[in-house]
Amino acid sequence: MMQKWKKWLAALCAAVLLMSWMPGGVPALAEEDGEMSEEDSQELAAAEGEDTEDEESAVADPSAVYHEKTLADFDVNSPALYRGRITDVIGAYSIYSDKSINSPKVVKGIKNVPVDILYVGLVWVIVRYEGKLGYVKREYLSKDFEAVDPVNTAPFQVQKHQYIATVAKECYVRKTMTKEPLEEKNLKSYWVKLNPGTQISIWQFQDGWAIVNYMRSYGYIDPNDLTDLIPVSPTDQPISKESPIAAYTSYYTMKHLKPGCSKEDRTNNLNRIWNIGHGAEKITATGYMEPGDTFDGNKKNIGPYREYKLAIGLVDGKAVLSSGGGTCQVSSTLYNAISQLPGLTITKRRPHGYGGASYLPIHCDAAVGNDSLNLKFRNDYDFPIQLVGKSSGDGALLMMVYRAD
Repeated sequence: MMQKWKKWLAALCAAVLLMSWMPGGVPALAEEDGEMSEEDSQELAAAEGEDTEDEESAVADPSAVYHEKTLADFDVNSPALYRGRITDVIGAYSIYSDKSINSPKVVKGIKNVPVDILYVGLVWVIVRYEGKLGYVKREYLSKDFEAVDPVNTAPFQVQKHQYIATVAKECYVRKTMTKEPLEEKNLKSYWVKLNPGTQISIWQFQDGWAIVNYMRSYGYIDPNDLTDLIPVSPTDQPISKESPIAAYTSYYTMKHLKPGCSKEDRTNNLNRIWNIGHGAEKITATGYMEPGDTFDGNKKNIGPYREYKLAIGLVDGKAVLSSGGGTCQVSSTLYNAISQLPGLTITKRRPHGYGGASYLPIHCDAAVGNDSLNLKFRNDYDFPIQLVGKSSGDGALLMMVYRAD
């Protein structure tokens, strides 16, 4: 199988366009846009069932990871990818000399001012302001950035995953690119363990590893543990009948497998996982869309939420048990798939407030739950599409879009 995979990869590398980062039934399951303190953001992450620990601090060997670009890769004359404004949601912000709020400030006390984006990372963005370069956190940016060259640059915060694959044997989404044997108890060496048959999408390959997005960090999978590698079409014209035209995978924690997990937390986590799987099944069952058809998350496409189990959700800013906890991750993962396709027009979408949902990069989420929190989009292509969601209950949620003509 490995020889077959190598041949596929060699053939596809030239053909597939590399697009890197250019970067429920209870009302108010998610926080609306507006002011959100750091404590609120932490509470939101807890409500969504995710860890709030700084994931980068857990990486043992920083030399064996994907390295984002740094200030050293740019100068004051570097071309901008996007133009937009620093937000003014909760006051003034600073531009820093390094990826830390404790680093020296290049510029301080600014809000609602125009900046050029030179590079978009998962957490930090490199910007230029009045001839000065530095880092700002992604949540400091407004959501109306426009590409300087929209023909050759993906829309702001859109990431195209290049392949889908199936797990051939039990494997780990590792924290570093290392093939050392992992022990189950060594939780600091991997993010999550995937079971045979689970389908995922892959952002790109590098140094013999498949790189995926794990929450607000990167994960690494040994390609020997994968099979059935299929390219995602870089356009809305499929490469083959098996190729989706868009795909995206998000990950969720398996808290009930961690030492010391209480019976209550175990039940809540298992219910949330079940809700994610049920939401993926509903999207697949209702996801055939003719030209002009509209997707409505709160109605038949994901809801009604009384069909779901009780799990932790966010209601009026508080983490409480609610029917459909976890469905926001379903809608948010789908949002990251459909946003790759210009022929799908998003008519309604709200992120989870200032801090966003922790299982995706900042402001790449789409909350559902009531009239003001919903994901809606319309198929403006001249061909039908089919939405497909898959989750095997082991930590990965995959959303795909296929041409259905």
